[in-house]
Amino acid sequence: MVRLMTEKRFPAAFKCYHNFHKINSVASDDLHFKMVIHVHSDSAFRRYQKEMRHNPGLWPLYRGFFVDLNLFKDKKGIAVKSSQEINSGNGTNGASAKDGLADEDANLMIKLKFLTYKIRTFLIRNGLSVLFKQGEAAYKAYYLRQMQKWNTSAAKQRELSRMLDEWAVHIRRKYGHKQLSSSTYLSEAEPFLEQYAKRSPKNQALIGSAGSFVRAEDFMAIIEGRRDEEGDLEPERDIIPSSPTPMVKEVIRKDEGLIVFFPGIPGCAKSALCKEILSAPGGLGDDRPVHSLMGDLVKGKYWGKIAEERRKKPYSVLLADKNAPNEDVWRQIEDMCRRTKASAIPVVPDSEGTESNPFSLDALAVFIFRVLNRSNHPGNLDKSSPSAGYVLLMFYHLYDGKNRTEFEAELIDRFGSLVKMPLLKPNRAPLPESVRSTLEEGLDLYNLHTRRHGRLESSKGTYCKEWAKWETQLRETLLRNVEYLNSIQVPFESSVEDVLKQLKAIAKGEYTAPPSSEKRSFGTIVYAAVDLPVSEILDQLHNLGEKDPRIEGFLKDKNLKSSLTKAHLTLAHKRSHGVTAVANYGPYVHQNVPIDMRAIIFSDKTAAFEAEPGVVEGEKLTSKNEWPHVTLWTAQGVQARDANMLPNLLAEGKATRVEINPPISITGVLNFF
Repeated sequence: MVRLMTEKRFPAAFKCYHNFHKINSVASDDLHFKMVIHVHSDSAFRRYQKEMRHNPGLWPLYRGFFVDLNLFKDKKGIAVKSSQEINSGNGTNGASAKDGLADEDANLMIKLKFLTYKIRTFLIRNGLSVLFKQGEAAYKAYYLRQMQKWNTSAAKQRELSRMLDEWAVHIRRKYGHKQLSSSTYLSEAEPFLEQYAKRSPKNQALIGSAGSFVRAEDFMAIIEGRRDEEGDLEPERDIIPSSPTPMVKEVIRKDEGLIVFFPGIPGCAKSALCKEILSAPGGLGDDRPVHSLMGDLVKGKYWGKIAEERRKKPYSVLLADKNAPNEDVWRQIEDMCRRTKASAIPVVPDSEGTESNPFSLDALAVFIFRVLNRSNHPGNLDKSSPSAGYVLLMFYHLYDGKNRTEFEAELIDRFGSLVKMPLLKPNRAPLPESVRSTLEEGLDLYNLHTRRHGRLESSKGTYCKEWAKWETQLRETLLRNVEYLNSIQVPFESSVEDVLKQLKAIAKGEYTAPPSSEKRSFGTIVYAAVDLPVSEILDQLHNLGEKDPRIEGFLKDKNLKSSLTKAHLTLAHKRSHGVTAVANYGPYVHQNVPIDMRAIIFSDKTAAFEAEPGVVEGEKLTSKNEWPHVTLWTAQGVQARDANMLPNLLAEGKATRVEINPPISITGVLNFF
């Protein structure tokens, strides 16, 4: 991995430090280092995924992680002993080199889970802005608030406070008022943490959960027990994980004002939502008046006008009807809240997001579709705008650099709460390939344009003809998919009702942080699977039942419309096939995968499609499962995994198999869960 990344000049750093955790426990002739691998740009992940397709033995790549380097001198048998230990650790009883790599990779992943991720990411990196712009007292208030949200024990809070106070003094003394970049902070934080850990066993215990002395078997014992010392490790379930902040309960004081603002993209329905909130009987459930200020109708600096309104009406609820897409705007709102005695609530469109953007391509498609279907818009961004697609891509790129979890966590950290506006139906069919490819072409063109011309209008510059052609293609593609784009949206009335309910709960102090919309991060991935549209499966089952009386008889007393709420084809599971097997599907995440259903097998307790994955980008996908299948039904008390036993039951004459000829094909989206 290191050789590949250096030869290909990937934007990444490889830095080595002495491993002080082993300084008192190893022979003086041995040298122990820790290599910090830090990826600086998202482009590295895209390029690396292409390399993984040709070399599946490569380790999966992460934003930042550690590798132990242990160098043994060939003296007094040390080299021989070490070699034996390494071989036995990899398992030499007939195991291939590839299997050994998978074992090492799994072991590395286990150690990575022990990284004090919260210290480095939430307490150090995310606190840099507060530390350098507001000072050490504000930074202390920030990290204490974080620890309280995590329910960190009082003893651990004291230990961490001593370390973080020292870090604040150290880094401010070194950098002064010039803020340390969040993209390179590890180069400063890691040496500091290593030196801090070296001073005492107590410090080593605090920082050392990231160190090389953690034993894999100790970690697995904790994981299997479904707990850790602070309750930080969530039990692994086959569901979307909860938000980074489990609970926030702050009463919005009635003698204070309230700003409701929208970190969104044009077409997210914020203006329509503001109108509904304004006309809602009883406002937000208290006696404060509600009023709105629409950005497209304001001349001059919008946020200056908002501050002026706050001073005029200090105890009101102000709806800031304008997209608030970046940290500069968020800081202005924070300053406004401090100066005018107000609280602020961000309202965001709900979306799964991508690896580097909090909004998915599905969401972007809907936003563009809405913009191109409106007319006489006050801001002139509607179907008559020749560059509407370019403007939407520009807004989309303003959010680049944060995935959904990071985006939501930062807003909650800054403002104490978050409201999600439902946007897309959870069990929707995959985004049509024509829509996906058109959006991806636009994103590629946008990158070419901005690299050469910056923020120059799309009608000017080298690529003006390409932009005109793409804008036409975009409109034609969306027009061909009108029915799909309308069908995947949550009804607006339902979204309004949901948002009002959340806003009223925050005003009363009854707020619970919403679950994150993003899928699991790599450290907590359990399996890779193709997520399939339930509605299409139900339609196909109905058709099969009409053609075959055996299937019809089986389905007759099964209410699948209510019991089958989600369906997937598992490709690889961490516990059954290893971390590397799961990670190898990384290059295909979010891609459409056709699945051929070749037969249906059912017993008195379970039923499933016998399935086979198809071809993606010219490559045939295969499942690591011995019997690839899609579970359709289980009797009460029977678990979905018991469907794996259907081939055995068939062999024993306890199940029925009906071949589907020709096979039916259903397309789903590959994801990590």
